[in-house]
Amino acid sequence: MKYKRILLKLSGESLQGEKSYGLDAKVLKQYAYEIKKVVEQGIQVAVVIGGGNIFRGAQTVGSSIDRVQGDYMGMLATVINAMALQSTLEKIGVFTRLMSGIKMEQVCEPFIKRRAVRHLEKGRVVIFGAGIGSPYFTTDSAASLRAIEIEADVVLKGTRVDGVYTADPEKFDDAEKFTNISFQEVYERGLNVMDMTAFTLCRENNLPIIVFDMNSEGNLLRVVAGEEVGTLVH
Repeated sequence: MKYKRILLKLSGESLQGEKSYGLDAKVLKQYAYEIKKVVEQGIQVAVVIGGGNIFRGAQTVGSSIDRVQGDYMGMLATVINAMALQSTLEKIGVFTRLMSGIKMEQVCEPFIKRRAVRHLEKGRVVIFGAGIGSPYFTTDSAASLRAIEIEADVVLKGTRVDGVYTADPEKFDDAEKFTNISFQEVYERGLNVMDMTAFTLCRENNLPIIVFDMNSEGNLLRVVAGEEVGTLVH
């Protein structure tokens, strides 16, 4: 296997499947089995999930809800998703630990780097909820920061698109896909890989990002094995 320790970033929207809101049990099961295949190969797996299927802080702009309050609401949505994935993984025999950027002892452990790394070394999947515990930071930023803290080899951004394109492939038929691209070229072309804070964190710490289609069965394992799946940003 090419990578020994990975951080998998999933969007909240991906967990709603065909629904307009909430969680789709079928998608949760599919993702859990994909993660299990990787864990069975001895790969250490950490996960960060967004909360957009339930609530996102950006929704509050222009509303009666304060932006900071809205961001904390969004963080709590990510914990709901993280709990759902944790429960689904444990039902299929994968040991997990849920760590949060906000203290909530009845539900999860607080994030402590050494403890997170120890869990990974023991073969447990570590799910990071509540972003980094501060407003104005996206879950992309949380994924980048946690990946750097636990010294992951790569950030795997699982999406419904199979890589990075010159334009949105769902809108433009002539959009061309990159198999690999430099951080500098992403900047220059103004391509949307992650938000700028998250992207800059990865670039400054020489942490590669792979954008790939998480919904295709077996893709996660293929990426970890080093096959040319998705787009490598380095």
